[in-house]
Amino acid sequence: MLLDKIGSPQDLKKLNLSQLGSLAGEIRSRMVEVVSQTGGHLASSLGAVELIISLHYCLNTPKDKIIFDVGHQAYAHKILTGRNNRFSTLRQYGGLSGFPSREESDYDPFTTGHSSNAVSLGLGLACARDLLPKEEQFHVACVIGDGSLSGGLCFEGLNNAGHLKKDILVVLNTNELSIAPNVGAISNYLNKIISLPVYNRFHDNLVNFLSNRVPRGSRLIKLISKFEEGLKGLFVPGMLFEELGFRYFGPIDGHDLGVLTNTLKNVMNIKGPRILHVVTKKGKGCSFAEKDPVKFHGVNRFNINTGEGLAGNAPVELKSYTEVFRDKIVELAHKEKRLVAVTAAMPEGSGLNKFRDVFPERFFDVGIAESHAVCFAAGLARHGFKPVVAVYSTFLQRAYDQMIEDVALQGLPVIFAVDRAGIVGEDGVTHQGIFDIVYLRSVPNLTVMAPKDGRELREMLEFAFSLNKPVAIRYPRANTFVNTQAATPLDLGKAELLREGKDFTIIALGSMVSVAQEAVKLLDKDGITGSLINARFAAPLDIELMKKVCADTDLVCSMEEGVREGGFGSAISQELGRRILRMGLPPGFIPHGPRDLLLEKNGLSASGVAGMIRKELNR
Repeated sequence: MLLDKIGSPQDLKKLNLSQLGSLAGEIRSRMVEVVSQTGGHLASSLGAVELIISLHYCLNTPKDKIIFDVGHQAYAHKILTGRNNRFSTLRQYGGLSGFPSREESDYDPFTTGHSSNAVSLGLGLACARDLLPKEEQFHVACVIGDGSLSGGLCFEGLNNAGHLKKDILVVLNTNELSIAPNVGAISNYLNKIISLPVYNRFHDNLVNFLSNRVPRGSRLIKLISKFEEGLKGLFVPGMLFEELGFRYFGPIDGHDLGVLTNTLKNVMNIKGPRILHVVTKKGKGCSFAEKDPVKFHGVNRFNINTGEGLAGNAPVELKSYTEVFRDKIVELAHKEKRLVAVTAAMPEGSGLNKFRDVFPERFFDVGIAESHAVCFAAGLARHGFKPVVAVYSTFLQRAYDQMIEDVALQGLPVIFAVDRAGIVGEDGVTHQGIFDIVYLRSVPNLTVMAPKDGRELREMLEFAFSLNKPVAIRYPRANTFVNTQAATPLDLGKAELLREGKDFTIIALGSMVSVAQEAVKLLDKDGITGSLINARFAAPLDIELMKKVCADTDLVCSMEEGVREGGFGSAISQELGRRILRMGLPPGFIPHGPRDLLLEKNGLSASGVAGMIRKELNR
């Protein structure tokens, strides 16, 4: 196999185009083989194979830099950059990350997992490069997708790059034919002409001649540029990028290695900011991923022959918190006609796909643009609607300013359904939702809740609509027991006392309540009894109940699935005016791995909690 001979991108340069095509097939087979066992982002990575081969074939990496926007399309990049022998450890604890990672390889300039930042990162590299000696110069290539363009940060980077006129290549990889239908012979021919060195030498020489020797030469230069733009505009959708200051090439077939490599070689020799637009097919080479690229964007383990999932279903009495949210929000929408739902390109992941199908006119997908999603929701709320913004904890970080300025300051009734709060597992360091308690608690006028189970999540969603104020409800990527029995009625800022004991008090938030209950049972066997409070609210806190219950116990413990510093436990300690045992996640970043394993390694398992309490009590 050719793949066995590829230890680095330098080995690619020994192959001819025919061999590169065979290599692409081997890489796809390797991806499907591994992801069927580990899960991962399959469809996007399958679609980018030829593009990544061509980039490494034409560039001199790692001296030249490739930055992947988001990074879930970069599996071929990992395989080609000396990590194929470890690729079977993808997303496993201690194994390869599912995203580019600085800790893994010099071929990864950044650890990336959020969208729309590649152009800004690349422009920073390009400006730094231009301050270095000539022998240290390098090329910068930023690979973005059509989803990246829905994020404002991407346009901020493009705008600045076009203004500075730095040498930077942006590769726009789109995979919807409706976005770029003009792939074909005429488009390829035109781009072949305008990317050839002879054309660009003629173009540059003519511009220089007119600038220096011909009266009113600048006017003629503008006419030449307009003619070129007009010629391109007949065939290609590049005018937007040209107006931003980029030379535009494309769209070209992102699976034609001959066209890709030839065009890349030519474009890399052109100075200034350039856009190369390629069109690819998500799931390329895998029939079931091609048929359903949304399903195979991110998948669990599956049958390699059929694509059917192997992860197994949760027992009938269990549902994921996302499924509980999905069903309850539809139920509420039938009763509450002002309820509208907003997502930032995550209808399936957030559970809003069912709402979208039942209430399409009340559903809004704004693209990968969380800041806009929150600001947009504020506009809906200002005119009497009740928007629910369903968003992952890690992505809500991107809209912190809008939460403060446009929602909380205005006192608008926007409900944030904060999914994947806490440890998310295999998606790893860029996706762990471990900071939201800290940043949500600091927002004035925002009520922050966390349910102990699925039933309480249902109650909290209903309660949130009754408050007519900003509310955030955080819940984990986990399964939960669900029943339709009425929960203990909710009252703003009031906790729930689950049991009483004399030796210690645990104040647990959300997902940690069930862990605390198991820990208490373990301690009961040793004759150590304690009180347990289900906090329900991270803001405001039920200080009255906490003071009352904690008054007669020497040891007070807090539990949260979030960073300890500045979080739930810190707030309780400050309010109670006493030292408490704060159990949570350490300051820093949490690597990828199974959720239960990561919680256990950070002391948030039942046995770990019981052990810490025994140690504090010297029992």
